[in-house]
Amino acid sequence: MKVLITGATGMIGQAIVKVLHQKGIPVNYLTTSKDKIESTEDFQGFYWDPTKGEIDLKCFENVQAIINLAGASIAKRWTPQHKKKVLNSRTNSLQTLRKGLEQSSNKEVECMVSASAIGIYPDSISDYFEESTSKVDDGFLGEVVSKWEAEAETFEEIGVDVAKIRIGLVLAKDGGALPKMAMPVKNFVGAPIGSGEQWQSWIHIEDLAQMFAFAVENNLRGIYNGVAPNPVTNNKLTKELANTLEKPLWLPNVPAFFLKAILGEMSTLLLASQRVSSKKIEEEGFSFQYVNVCQALQNIYGPGKESVPASVKA
Repeated sequence: MKVLITGATGMIGQAIVKVLHQKGIPVNYLTTSKDKIESTEDFQGFYWDPTKGEIDLKCFENVQAIINLAGASIAKRWTPQHKKKVLNSRTNSLQTLRKGLEQSSNKEVECMVSASAIGIYPDSISDYFEESTSKVDDGFLGEVVSKWEAEAETFEEIGVDVAKIRIGLVLAKDGGALPKMAMPVKNFVGAPIGSGEQWQSWIHIEDLAQMFAFAVENNLRGIYNGVAPNPVTNNKLTKELANTLEKPLWLPNVPAFFLKAILGEMSTLLLASQRVSSKKIEEEGFSFQYVNVCQALQNIYGPGKESVPASVKA
């Protein structure tokens, strides 16, 4: 088996490549930066530009599965221009990928596993969301994820099985939200956000990488939540992070109105509550290595691990 990955040089992509290589699976990857193209026996880069619909068709040679992670970061201020970029980067990437696959001579691709997000679920303190729920967030995130998943599903029309993994809060040491959360805690100014009662459905990056590999190896179809079995409130997550870093929490919660004033609509990333189930992927036979948030944080920041950086790039 050989896997083609979009977004392979990002945080999640690098973790997936590592897992695939550990399994002896070679990787082709697409990049918009010619400077990031490498060529080794098990890691071959190819150029593409989804904004122009350009793709090197050689990327599909001997490929049996595709993992799609492409998309502009959601964690930048939601100006009208950036919101358009967030949406278009996801749909254009999939359209370019599908057109390229159709134009190539490859008839071996059996499945595609595409990233998605739990942001499709509405904000709720009480609901417990499974993949079968018909409720969709009525804001920007709901719109983006709905269109993202719909574009991925078009690969079914050309005989490719499609799995969509709705990713939650990814806990990783060198990227994503966690270093930004850890920085104020380390500097004695950490505090829960808003009411602190909002649910945060998280997953350790190693489990997420294994999940994508599992979906490819088992040719999964449909929607799966990329979250660990035990969601926690923001209060709990902040407390466990402080305990792991051995730092006190003494400040009151950061008021929701303050975050809304500073971040505007983007504040939903911090304040929305989504308690999401991992039951479906577990029923497929997937086993999590990190089932509790304290266990995951200990792995990342516990004794013997490197200290948290004093500053983290935005």
